[in-house]
Amino acid sequence: MIRAAIYAAGLSLMALPAVAVECRLALALAIDVSSSVDATEDALQRSGTVAALTAPAVREAFFAGDLPVALAVYEWSGRYNQEIILDWTMIDSPAALVAAAETVARSERSHNDFPTAMGYALGYGAELLARGPRCLRKTLDMAGDGQSNEGFPPAAAYREFPFADVTVNGLVVNAADFEGEVGLIAFYRSQVIYGPGAFLVVAEGFEDFERAMTRKLERELAPPAIGALTGAGDAG
Repeated sequence: MIRAAIYAAGLSLMALPAVAVECRLALALAIDVSSSVDATEDALQRSGTVAALTAPAVREAFFAGDLPVALAVYEWSGRYNQEIILDWTMIDSPAALVAAAETVARSERSHNDFPTAMGYALGYGAELLARGPRCLRKTLDMAGDGQSNEGFPPAAAYREFPFADVTVNGLVVNAADFEGEVGLIAFYRSQVIYGPGAFLVVAEGFEDFERAMTRKLERELAPPAIGALTGAGDAG
């Protein structure tokens, strides 16, 4: 009787429809607009993001798989200062990618005088991904030029928010304008990047943001190689 019941239950589970996925990757880009980022630097990272999204190699990577990529962009600074720049958009055609880049290009900075609340920014990104499309993978990108200096730390965000199936990559803008930024790369390596295959890209100042973002997107958008090793790594 028990064996028959288990067999019947197994058949019923096999009959359930597979959970449909809409995309191969949900990618959320988080841009730092804290008080350490001046107007010129903010313009450089926005224009750099637009240029990276429309770079030929990145455009090719967006359409390298059978399923599309879902893209969202938000800016962050203080505890309660996160704003959507681009809400979830399915990049299923070149026109959709251009339209997404144009939305970022038209965006204007929402906040400019708040500290760097990294934990809150991570929590916001986790919730953004949780309400996004159902994708095979989820990636959150944290770009910034300073260490967290307000609110709870990244480790608390990883404990309290839904990060179980999320990879967090980092883009460090290594401007070193302030004494506290000297250890920024080490901070990102030890406290920010998170999850399978997480990696860090370093921009040598905001003038280098476009190159760093382009390289990062190429790597993130590439379909995962079967049997590839997972783990944290760095890219220049």
